[in-house]
Amino acid sequence: MAQRTPLSRERIIVGAMQVADRGGLAAVSMRSVGKALGAEAMSLYHHVSGKEELLDLLADAAFDEIPLLEIGTPWRTAMTSRADAMRAVLKEHSWALGLLESRSNPGPAVMRHHDRVLGVLRHDGFDLALAAHAYSALDAYIYGFVLTELSLPFTPDVGADAFAEGLELPADEYPHLAEMLEQMVLGHDYDFGDEFGYGLDLVLDQLEVRLAAQRG
Repeated sequence: MAQRTPLSRERIIVGAMQVADRGGLAAVSMRSVGKALGAEAMSLYHHVSGKEELLDLLADAAFDEIPLLEIGTPWRTAMTSRADAMRAVLKEHSWALGLLESRSNPGPAVMRHHDRVLGVLRHDGFDLALAAHAYSALDAYIYGFVLTELSLPFTPDVGADAFAEGLELPADEYPHLAEMLEQMVLGHDYDFGDEFGYGLDLVLDQLEVRLAAQRG
């Protein structure tokens, strides 16, 4: 008989991510992860204390997929690459939207990530308060955008055109919405995802203004 691959924390984390990717966080339990790994739920307790620690490990694993920034990288370049990486991870693991910042026992990958983001900003001239404000604003934008992106009633494959064409939108009643749909959506291969970079630049532009004012 072929030998089973021994359980380990690493295998359990991978199994938990697979379960979450298929069914969301609600599907994650010691039993479901054990089943995915071909093991009894009780055997997982030799490596993980329970579901709460498993969720902590999941959050840490998601953060570990976001490349760690290098201190000394120009702040705007670093924040742009981080935003793109975070968006990609959150889209791949949609369950992470409600998990990444909710854990009361953050793991080492979470702490390294937060510390490095602040370090990049501080190294490039942000005072502590502005660095904290920048971090908060950027995360609010990234999380909010991805949440909207994942919740839209259309996808890039289906396209916004079909959705817009199905709307009953009298121009005399909703003139501004009708104008936007006509000039930006219908027949223009509109993709909401393209808005990400534009909105990010708006946030970064204002941070540049605040940083210049701080420097005097």
